[in-house]
Amino acid sequence: MDEVEVVVAHSERATLRVGDVFLKVDADQARIDIEVEAMSLAPVPTPAILWRKPPVLATAALPGTTLGRLGGPATGSPAAWAAAGAALRTLHDAPLPPWQGRAGRSIEELTKELDAECELLVAHDVLPTDLVTRNRQVAEAALRPWTPAFTHGDLQIAHVFVDADEVTGIIDWSEAGRGDALYDLATFILGHEEHLDDVIAGYGTDIDLDVIHAWSSLRSLLAVRPLIEQGFDPFAPGCEVDVLRSVSPA
Repeated sequence: MDEVEVVVAHSERATLRVGDVFLKVDADQARIDIEVEAMSLAPVPTPAILWRKPPVLATAALPGTTLGRLGGPATGSPAAWAAAGAALRTLHDAPLPPWQGRAGRSIEELTKELDAECELLVAHDVLPTDLVTRNRQVAEAALRPWTPAFTHGDLQIAHVFVDADEVTGIIDWSEAGRGDALYDLATFILGHEEHLDDVIAGYGTDIDLDVIHAWSSLRSLLAVRPLIEQGFDPFAPGCEVDVLRSVSPA
């Protein structure tokens, strides 16, 4: 009998693997609705939906392996990373979905959220003041007008599967929607910027590296406290706090 593998679990949702079936349990059915619709619209490989019975969504496992994970070693050839970049470009060039996504929050909303989070990080001694200040300055470059694209919204490298240097599928679409394409790219190479050139080679032009770095700082600043509250460790080697530490003083 296949064992039950807990892929990820926290208070909002959990993903389990049993053999070749993934079971996503989500308390918010609106997220599952978005995930199902996004997978049907995305012009890139996605998992086959086997069945849905709220609060559970069952999808088939994908062939191949991921390129790694945040805080762990990255794998894959330069061609595999370039293939991932090409898949992202295909997604970002696709017709827009009819809803806003996580990467599509307004400049005003993001600025307010970021400033409040920075204050909390300092007030509760989660991170040193100079580290927060430095990254808040870098993050400013992301707070600019952008052209909406079809974005995944949570494009960690652990969500992209490749086999023989080809993308076989992208998982976890619950944050998808209209958003800033560079947010996806920054999320994808977070903690693994040594592969950025390969990703850009596949993605093509229209890459502003300052904005990529800005989104990396912004995303990491916003993630530290929620990750701690959910039982994860953003201070682990290679994770969000190390990403923030990698930013050089101005």
